[in-house]
Amino acid sequence: MSYLVLARKFRPKTFGEMVGQGHVVQALENALTTQRLHHAYLFTGTRGVGKTTVSRILAKSLNCQGPDGQGGITATPCGVCQACRDIDSGRFVDYTELDAASNRGVDEVQSLLEQAVYKPVQGRFKVFMIDEVHMLTNTAFNAMLKTLEEPPEYLKFVLATTDPQKVPVTVLSRCLQFNLRPMAPETILEHLTGVLQTEQVPAEPQALRLLARAARGSMRDALSLTDQAIAFGNGELLETGVRQMLGSVDRGHVFKLIEALAQGDGKTVVDTSEELRRDGMSAASTLEEMTSVLQAMAVLQAVPSRAESADSATDPDAADTARLASLMPADETQLLYSLCLHGRGELGLAPDEYAALTMVLLRLLAFKPSTSAASSATAEKKTLNDAQVAAPRAPAPVATPAPAPAVRPVAESPIAAAPTPPVPAPAAVPRPSSPVPAGHRLAVVDEPLRQSEPRAATTDAPVNKVVGVPMRVQPPPGLRDAPRADEQRGPSTPIPPSEDGDFWYATVTQLVAAETITALARELALQSQLVGRDTDQWILRIERETLNQPSSREKLTLALNGLGHDIKLAIEIGGVVDSPARRNRQAADERQRVAEEAIHSDPEVQMLMRDFDAKIVPGTLRPA
Repeated sequence: MSYLVLARKFRPKTFGEMVGQGHVVQALENALTTQRLHHAYLFTGTRGVGKTTVSRILAKSLNCQGPDGQGGITATPCGVCQACRDIDSGRFVDYTELDAASNRGVDEVQSLLEQAVYKPVQGRFKVFMIDEVHMLTNTAFNAMLKTLEEPPEYLKFVLATTDPQKVPVTVLSRCLQFNLRPMAPETILEHLTGVLQTEQVPAEPQALRLLARAARGSMRDALSLTDQAIAFGNGELLETGVRQMLGSVDRGHVFKLIEALAQGDGKTVVDTSEELRRDGMSAASTLEEMTSVLQAMAVLQAVPSRAESADSATDPDAADTARLASLMPADETQLLYSLCLHGRGELGLAPDEYAALTMVLLRLLAFKPSTSAASSATAEKKTLNDAQVAAPRAPAPVATPAPAPAVRPVAESPIAAAPTPPVPAPAAVPRPSSPVPAGHRLAVVDEPLRQSEPRAATTDAPVNKVVGVPMRVQPPPGLRDAPRADEQRGPSTPIPPSEDGDFWYATVTQLVAAETITALARELALQSQLVGRDTDQWILRIERETLNQPSSREKLTLALNGLGHDIKLAIEIGGVVDSPARRNRQAADERQRVAEEAIHSDPEVQMLMRDFDAKIVPGTLRPA
C-alpha cells in the first residue's frame, strides 16, 4: 500500500475534529441542528486552514443517511454510510468540486450550471463546491449570478477563496460568508503532538515549536513540514535536525546578539554575524527570530506578571527572554524591534545579505544613546537649575575670575585660517585675559538677559563650568590654526623629491594607464607612499586604514608581480607626504595656476576688465 501523507491522512472527517476554527464550526453545527440552511456559503482564509475540509464535512452532513440508512440532516455525520464514504473518497456523484484556477471561463461555469436542473441521484442535496472562486472571469461570475441567487431547493453552493477582495460584491451579497482564521502556533503545536503520538514518532518539544512557527498559521503546511522533518531525521524529530532543515537560527545566537547590543559590544555583534555566515544560516531567519524574542521582551517589560504565566513555565526560552528584558531598556527594545522589522526589507537591496544583517544590527549601536553623555547632560541640567535657584536677583560683586566670552551661533568658525574683525561685545560682558583652554565647552548666553538680570557667581563653583545647552567644543590648538577643507585648494606644499617617490609614481602611473588595477586597489596605490624597498618586500604607508583591505592588497600585489616585481606588500598607517595622488594634485594645481596667469596677463582680457569693468568669475577657469 502506498504511503499517505499526514496532511491527507489526518484530514478532519467531522466538525468535532476541526482544529482552530471554533467560530465557524459552532455556526454550522447550530444551523444544521435547527435546519436553518442557507443556499450559498463562502469560506475565506489563507492556505491550509480547512476551507475544502469544511466544504466536504458540510456535504456529508447534508447527505448523511446514518448507519441504518434512516438518518437525516445532522451536524455529526456517521462516516460509515455510502454517502459519507463516497464523499471522503471523492466519488460521490452529487458532490462536484470545480477548480476555478484552471476552469475560470464562462464555458466551464455554464457546464456546471447545466447540471443544476437535475435532481440528486444518490443524495439528499446536490453540492457544487467552487475552489479559488476569485479566479473566475467577470463573464463567468455574471453567468452564475441568477442561479446563485435563486437555486433549486435541492442545490447548495459552497465557494472558497484566499482573496475575497477579488470576488464581486454581487456574489458576496448572495452568500453566507465565514472567515477561517490562521491558527496560533500553540494550536498547531498541540495538534502536531497528537498526530506524532498516533504515528508513534519520537519528537522533541522544541522541534515541534519550530515547525509550528514555520507553518505560519497553516495546518496543512505544518503537517507537510512534519513529513519532511520525519524523512530528514530518519524517523525522529530532533531540534538540531529541524533547525538545519528549516535554515532557522539557533535561539542561542539570537540571545547572544541581543545581549551584545544591550551592552554595546560591537565586536561580539560582528563576530556572531560572521559565525552565522560561516554556518550558512539565513539572515532573514535571524531577523525573524530576533523580532520574536524582542516582542516577548517588550511584553515582559510592559507586563512583568506575564513571566509567571503557564506559557512561560513550558517555554524553555522564557528564562533567557526575562533576563534580556531586564538588561535592555524598554525604549531600546522598541527601537531594535523596529530596526529588525524594517531591516528584513533591506536584505534584498544589499549585494550581500550578511553585510545588510550586520548593518541592521550595528544601526542600534549608532543610535544608542551614550550612558556617559546622558549622565553628563543630566548633571549639567541639574547644575543649571541649582545655579538659577541659588542666584540672588540683585547684582552682587563677582569674586571669581571673569567667565569665558559668550559664543554666538553666528560667530566665525574656530578653525578659520584668515582672521576676521571681531564682533564688538557689550560693555557688561568682560573679556578674558587668557584664551580658553582647549577642550572646554562654551555656553551660549543670552546677552540681553545678562544685562537685565545679572547673576552672582558662587564662590565654590569652578571657573569654566558648563552651564547648559546648546554648546560646541573648541578645537585643540593644532587644529585651531589648520586651514579649512575649502582652503586647501590654495598653493600646495612642494613634495620633497626622492628616488622611492619617483619610482613609485612611475610604477603606479603605468598600472593605472594599463587599467591593471581598478576601484579600491587603484585607490590604495594612488593614496600610498613607498617608504621602503627590499628584495622581496615593499613597505607602503597610508593615512586611512579603510584602504587596507585584504582583497585590494592582493590585487595590487598581483599587478606588481605582472610588472616583474616579485615582492610582497606590507602596509603601515601614518602620515603621507609623497603619494601619486598628491603628485597628480600638485601637477593639476600647477596647470591651473599657469592657466589663470595666462588669462590675467592676456591684453584683451585686461582691456575688457579696464574699459567695461569686467570680472572673471572665480572657479570658472580650467586649463585646456
